[in-house]
Amino acid sequence: MESARDDSDSQARMRLDRFLAGAEARAFRMARLATRNDEEALDIVQDAMLGFARRYASKPEEEWPPLFHTVLNSRILDWHRKQKVRRRWRVFFQRDDDEADPLEQAPDLHETGPAGELEQDQCQQVVQQALAALPPRQRQAFLLRNWEGYSVAETARIMGCGEGSVKTHLSRALKALREQLQELNHE
Repeated sequence: MESARDDSDSQARMRLDRFLAGAEARAFRMARLATRNDEEALDIVQDAMLGFARRYASKPEEEWPPLFHTVLNSRILDWHRKQKVRRRWRVFFQRDDDEADPLEQAPDLHETGPAGELEQDQCQQVVQQALAALPPRQRQAFLLRNWEGYSVAETARIMGCGEGSVKTHLSRALKALREQLQELNHE
C-alpha cells in the first residue's frame, strides 16, 4: 500500500515538473516584458512556480495552465506595486552629489553577435519594446490571448475581470501595436 502511494506521488511530481518546465520559457518572456529586467523576471517566475506548486499541485492537471498564469499574473502585479512604492521613496533619498552610480557604469553583457543575428535581434527588440510600451492590462490580455492561446473566458478568469474588459484591453493593445509597428515600418 505504501509503495503504491509513493509511486503515485512520484508520478504526480514528474507531471508537475514537466508542466513547469514547459511553462517556464513563456512565463519568463511574459515577466521580462512586464519588468524589462531579466533578474527580476526570473525571480517572479520562480516565485510563481513555487506558489503554484504549493497551492495547486493537487488540482487536476487540465486546470494547471490557467491557474499557473493566474499566479504569475498576481506576482507581476505585486512587482509593479512594489516598484511604485519604491519610486515614491527614492524621491526622498536621491543623492545630491554628482557621484556616478556604479550600476550605470557597468558594461552591458548582452551584446549582439554577428550581423545576421543583429537584424533578427533588432526585430525582436522592436516587438518587445512595442509590447513593453503597452499598459500592463493591455499587455497581459494580448499575451494571454495571442501568445498563450487562452479563450476570452479563461483570460478573464486569469486577469480577474469580465470578458468585456478582456476584449476592450485586447482591442486597444492590438490598435496600439499596429500603430507602433507601422510607424517603425515607415522609417
